[in-house]
Amino acid sequence: MSEIIWASHIDKSFHVGDQDVQILKNVSFEVHVGDFLIIYGPSGCGKSTLLHIILGLEPPSKGQIQVLGHNLYSMSEDDRADFRKIHVGMVYQQANWIRALKVQENVAFPLTLLGEERSSTLFKAEKILKRLKMENWAGYIPTELSSGQQQKIALARALISDPEFIIADEPTGNLDFDSGQELMRLLVELNNQGKTILMVTHDLEYLTFAKTAVHMFNGEIKAEYTDHKLQALLKEIKTKRGTEVKNI
Repeated sequence: MSEIIWASHIDKSFHVGDQDVQILKNVSFEVHVGDFLIIYGPSGCGKSTLLHIILGLEPPSKGQIQVLGHNLYSMSEDDRADFRKIHVGMVYQQANWIRALKVQENVAFPLTLLGEERSSTLFKAEKILKRLKMENWAGYIPTELSSGQQQKIALARALISDPEFIIADEPTGNLDFDSGQELMRLLVELNNQGKTILMVTHDLEYLTFAKTAVHMFNGEIKAEYTDHKLQALLKEIKTKRGTEVKNI
């Protein structure tokens, strides 16, 4: 099976007041093993709603979606939660920490939820922190770290269960330029080592790191770019930004 995620003709509407508001409209796309796919578009275009559907948090109104060959919405809510714990690593824009736990313990926590012994979880957390060159911060409280450091710790936590793929939801949204670039380089390194990554962003700057780019606007997939089409898109963006700078 080459598809990690397969979505076909997804619609999603929410009932607001006395009317239905359609958020997603006929969305179809695939994420293949080993891809680094970035969904980009402005805030409010439906990216987060699509992620919630992929994660099994919000059923589509219409259409079909499979993750790792499984129809998540044929499962119970508890089974979907277990599926996420085992198969998906999440990095959010704003990391949520257990404030009573130190960095290493926070990184280890997903394995604790899966029932592993404490000694084993801490050992694996130490290995992941070393992999990301963050072992010197293991004994700190996460909120004592900078935003960039916290996102690296969040990535370590996402990797601890060795999930089939990583979902990154605006992971650079709270970071300065240098920290954002550093986090993206880590994601690229993981992708080069075989980890599949799905990321959403509103910032075109990060498309340079993608293998596949999917443009969302007003709840619809407008275009998909790979290979030479992606390179042409990046060149177009660079040219447009250069023109804008000259006109300032």
